[in-house]
Amino acid sequence: MTETGTAERVLAEASTIAVVGLSADPAKAAHSVPAAMQSAGFRVIPVHPSADVLLGERVYRSLAEVPEKVDIVDVFRPSAEAPGIAREAAAIGAKALWLQQGITSAQAREIAAEAGMDYVEDQCIAVVRALTGATR
Repeated sequence: MTETGTAERVLAEASTIAVVGLSADPAKAAHSVPAAMQSAGFRVIPVHPSADVLLGERVYRSLAEVPEKVDIVDVFRPSAEAPGIAREAAAIGAKALWLQQGITSAQAREIAAEAGMDYVEDQCIAVVRALTGATR
């Protein structure tokens, strides 16, 4: 759940998206959605525990290892992992935490609010991008 307009605004103001849980399997949404965002011109930074390269980009094991500024941390992990990811996103100074469709967490929402991050949950970032026509 998000405030009206928040998802659209978050996306309009972003250019770099760190994707926690980006999948190596092209058949999964956790691969195709970030690929669609990359195709629309967004900088996608994969965060994955064991892959080395995904979508042609170097993979980082954690958000703390990402060496550049992150606008959105996009989460493709179970809801139970969202609070920990929210803490990591806050620690790197991300502007927003985005939980993909089907992922919700009241605790992650609280952590994001305390850190001053925008928060979007249970929405597909690629659908919002398609509906708004956002590109970089």
